[in-house]
Amino acid sequence: MPQYHVAQINIGRIVAPLDDPQMAGFVSRLDELNALADRAPGFVWRLQTSEGNATYFRPYDDDRILMNMSVWESVEALRDYVYRTVHSELLRQRHEWFAKFAGTYLALWWVPAGHIPGIDEAKKRLAHLEAHGPTQFAFTFKSVFPPDESFQRAIDWSSFQPCPAT
Repeated sequence: MPQYHVAQINIGRIVAPLDDPQMAGFVSRLDELNALADRAPGFVWRLQTSEGNATYFRPYDDDRILMNMSVWESVEALRDYVYRTVHSELLRQRHEWFAKFAGTYLALWWVPAGHIPGIDEAKKRLAHLEAHGPTQFAFTFKSVFPPDESFQRAIDWSSFQPCPAT
């Protein structure tokens, strides 16, 4: 078992409320995509409510910003799910449901195996990436930093609040 897993957050601003007919194509595929992720090689965990998805979380002041957060055994496993499964179809169609996002919308970071990241932790990683670019603290698919043992040991993991029970 790897000592570290990769966590990810991605956010996007929907073009209409989820119950608007314009969002039907996205909403109708959520269960399928989440089930695909749950079965994907290397999948560890994803943020979800009792409805089985994360669309009810609104961690930003803008009520139209949705978030997705998950943990994977490796960057490669996450990349395979995102770009080499049916998930990639929705990426190609995202302009139908999501407005072009001006800021940073995706961050990756290493977590100790077994650690479940909290929403505040994920928001801090995304904000850090926005402010400082890719670093050991938060990076992207294009600029992956391998886990640095001394950097990881210096993090006070107890200061991060876990996600609410789902």
